[in-house]
Parts: sequence; structure tokens; C-alpha cells
Amino acid sequence: MAKASVSKLVPKVPGVPGASRRAAYSASTKRALVDVAEGLFAEKGYAATSLDAIVSGARVTKGALYHHFSGKQALFESVFERVEQESSKRIQKALRAEKDPWLKALRGLRSFLDVVQESRYRRIVIQDGPAVLGYERYREQEERSTFANIVEIVRATLDAGSWQLDEEMLQTFSRIFFGAMSSAGESVATATDPEAAARRVEHAIGFLLAGVQSLVEQGIEMPSAFEESAEADAENDDAAEPE
Repeated sequence: MAKASVSKLVPKVPGVPGASRRAAYSASTKRALVDVAEGLFAEKGYAATSLDAIVSGARVTKGALYHHFSGKQALFESVFERVEQESSKRIQKALRAEKDPWLKALRGLRSFLDVVQESRYRRIVIQDGPAVLGYERYREQEERSTFANIVEIVRATLDAGSWQLDEEMLQTFSRIFFGAMSSAGESVATATDPEAAARRVEHAIGFLLAGVQSLVEQGIEMPSAFEESAEADAENDDAAEPE
């Protein structure tokens, strides 16, 4: 694995104050540590990656590492966040490329399934993420990076109909779909044959989307229970307000 030289990342620019150069060098050091750690975590896994290997690869001292991170777990969290954010941006790009709500949903789904089949994502996010970060922290990070994409998909498909859903019900649909997608992603990432597993997930979710599309095209009304629930929530909110 190629080593990252921090000094090469900070060009010498005449007239740049020393404080600015130190800040640039510090940022480059942190970036080099995250770059090297990401490669090692993806290749060897969290447990088999030592801090010595990381600082050696980044060509910095262990003191420099502790200047930026409290330890290996904090460094892993930075790597995890970057991998999740980059993956989320890829999915967002796929979503923004389509205006049709059904094609938007399918493109977003396919982009998501492409992401979870990548070895880097599988090892860092799916395999090591929950164990290293803890379940609650893992879910918090996952929601921060990918939940907005799910809301965009759900909003687009439900808005295609004439249904009048309040924001709370939209969020409820989104959380249900988010849970299903998270479970599906894990099943693909951990499958012996990820490509086959991804095809099964795409067919299954595509079938469900086709069902929703059929309801929209037929002008089927949303079950009255949803409206009654929304009205009950509104009444409870009014009752809770002080006079």
C-alpha cells in the first residue's frame, strides 16, 4: 500500500504567513491519517489495523495522530462518516438525475445497491460499523447520511398520488422504508453472492413500488385510518395546548 506523505500535500507558497501554513499542514496531516486509515480498515478490518501501521503509512508521529484523534475508534468514526457521506452523495446524484418519481425511486435503489456491494462499504460500514461505534451511534450516523435520501424517494412517490398526507405520516412512511432498506442493504453486503442478493432486493422493492404506482394510476384513495390518525393527532395537540 502506498504511503501518504503529508509534506507533499502542503506546497510552499511565498508570502503565506506561518500560521496559515501550520493550519494547512495540520489539515493535510489529518487528511493523510484518514486516507491511510480508510485503506487499512477496508483491507484488514478494524481489529487487525494498528495505530503504528496508520502513522507509518501517513508518515507522521503517533503524537500527531493524538493531536487530531483521541484514539483508533475516533479515527474510525471519521473514516466511517466520510464513507457514508460519499456514498450518500452518489445516491443523491442518481436521484437528482430523474424527475419521474418511479424512475427516481428505482435509480436511487440501484445506486444504493451498488454502494452496499463495494468491499470498502461492506467492511467499514456494514461489518465493523455497528461493533465499533455501538448500535445507537451507528444508527445515528446512518440516519444522518442516508435518511434524507429515503425521505426524498418517499415524498416523490407519495406526492404522485392525490393523497393528502401530513408531514408526520410522511416521516412514518419514510422510517418504515428506511428500516427496510437498511435491512436489505445488510443482507446484500453480507451475502455469499452480493450480486444475486442485490437482484432479489431490486425485484422485491420494484414489485412494491409497482403496487404503489398502480394505486396512484387507478386513483385509489388512501385508507381512511391514516386520515383519522392525523385528525386524532391534531385533536390531541389542541387539547394539550394551555388555555
